[in-house]
Amino acid sequence: MTTSPRTTTRAPAFDPELQEVLRNADGHTIAVGIRPDTVLAERAAVEQRIVSYADIAADPRFELSARTAPGTGGNPPVELLVATPATRREGRPVLFVTHGGGLIFGNARYGLPGVLDLAADLDALVVSVEYRLAPEHPFPAAHDDAWAALLWTVREAAELDADPASVVLFGGSAGANLAAGLALRARDTGEVTPRGQLLIYPMLDDRNDTPSARQMHGIGVWDDVSNHTAWESVRGPAGRELPAYAAPARADSLADLPPTYLEVGSAETFRDETVTYAQRIWSCGGDAELHVWPGAFHGFDLFAPTSTVAQRARTARREWLHRLLRDDRQ
Repeated sequence: MTTSPRTTTRAPAFDPELQEVLRNADGHTIAVGIRPDTVLAERAAVEQRIVSYADIAADPRFELSARTAPGTGGNPPVELLVATPATRREGRPVLFVTHGGGLIFGNARYGLPGVLDLAADLDALVVSVEYRLAPEHPFPAAHDDAWAALLWTVREAAELDADPASVVLFGGSAGANLAAGLALRARDTGEVTPRGQLLIYPMLDDRNDTPSARQMHGIGVWDDVSNHTAWESVRGPAGRELPAYAAPARADSLADLPPTYLEVGSAETFRDETVTYAQRIWSCGGDAELHVWPGAFHGFDLFAPTSTVAQRARTARREWLHRLLRDDRQ
């Protein structure tokens, strides 16, 4: 895999509300140009912006608890955050959350407040995974941690007052990478059957060579340089070719996956690989809903949560989940 060179092809214009966010950002970019020697500094900066456990625990809509799932295959235990709606009832759906951060930064609290808003509307339980990060822990560490946590969630569903048949894999960016990899592994092994997968601006293809990756070189949010650094961190020092569970775009077939929601911005690195992934699901006769938000950059809903496009995206996610879970209960 190589980092894409600067291209003369113009990227789509940013949405005006989102462009204002970039104007107010240092250097008019966010998480652009991350290199191996800056990963730790970027991680520290992100951690400063993540909401605290105490602040999340103060949300009266949920009871927050820290749990531990046993690792699989000799791996260490996996820490989890479980947010249970304050009003108890049995058989709730589960949003199984793997956080974003390029697989190189973030934790189980990263982006969680927005997920809780969605869960409250759905009366759903949330399980968020504290997986190991690259480059210290290359593939399969994060994937195996998420898999162990998913097995635990299904196994402990009764104790959690959850419905094991209504577990939705939910992730943004690197979290969507893990969600997609889990869906493939679940299909292949038959050990669990997720109800659906919700993939928000997913990180799917380690080859980093699409037109959208080249368009976003050095601009916007999460460019091809940062993407290259993240994938090389996941690959590890051996420089090996990654399997489909690590890079879902490499899967030979996308048949027999659960219903899938995908969204991406038109002005971001992951645009083309997301569209291609949806097309490949359709070509196998699968169920996929795709949204490409005009002028949106990577992580637009996190950096500009009050923007019109972010509100439209949250509405689309919520409506898809309501339809998915309503169908599940008929």
